[in-house]
Amino acid sequence: MSIPNVVVLMGGPDAEHDVSIRSGTAVAQALSQSGEFNVQTISIQHTSEKDLIEMQADVFFPVLHGPYGEGGPLQKLLENTGIPFVGSGSKESETAMNKIKTKEIAKQIGIQTPNWGLLTEHIPCSVSLPLILKPIDDGSSIDMAICHDDKELEQARLELHKSRTSLLAESYICGREITVGIINGNPLPVIEIIPPKDCHTYDFAAKYERDDTQYIVDPVLPENPCVKNALELYSKMNINDIARVDFILNDQGPWLLEINTMPGFTDHSLIPMAAKHAGFSMPMLCSALVANALLRASLLNP
Repeated sequence: MSIPNVVVLMGGPDAEHDVSIRSGTAVAQALSQSGEFNVQTISIQHTSEKDLIEMQADVFFPVLHGPYGEGGPLQKLLENTGIPFVGSGSKESETAMNKIKTKEIAKQIGIQTPNWGLLTEHIPCSVSLPLILKPIDDGSSIDMAICHDDKELEQARLELHKSRTSLLAESYICGREITVGIINGNPLPVIEIIPPKDCHTYDFAAKYERDDTQYIVDPVLPENPCVKNALELYSKMNINDIARVDFILNDQGPWLLEINTMPGFTDHSLIPMAAKHAGFSMPMLCSALVANALLRASLLNP
């Protein structure tokens, strides 16, 4: 049997282009170290079905973050090629990227999530202060603002609406920041995130640029349904292969923030960190994801 050709896609046109390059490079290195695959990395902006077919992949590993590369458009092209790929399908990816759709699904299955509202330039804010403004369909805390009073809210809206026609306004919940990674339907150890004291939340700098963010793997927590909720959401949304589900945990229990269908693989990223704690190296982790994508394709097309 020939060794599968894995094409790791990275880059993309979204704001997290540079993070994607770092993630994709790490994934390709890990797959090469496994010795199980022929590995090629290709950096893209936008691509086409024809371009993808010409890459001669047996399986794709699209390590892109953001609306185009993670939120459905790229997944639709990959589906059209008929070539297996790691991650969720286009419909599921689009739904998961949309924070409002995700919150609506969570509410339907009894998972609590902070109160929210949709804002455009001409819609008044109905969410009580303090609140967080964030894009509806982007990640890594890009274009996010915490607003404690009307002045901060007005200033944040003026700034963010320059590039975002629509925003999500979400009640600001104080508590412990918790994330649950899921690999092939199985939960990884929980991670608690403690941002630097001068950061009010786990923002882009705390995620990728600073070295003083604290990560506590498998922390001591009160009995709570974080893992159960994460698995229920993963199942309900028909997610494939990988996800990271983020919560705020306080005395009222866990509050869902969002689900990520292609979380980062950088040296600051949480999925590799949790996997390592569970005894899975990066080569083992990435190989398992590729193997699951190939298995799914073989079951669909016996």
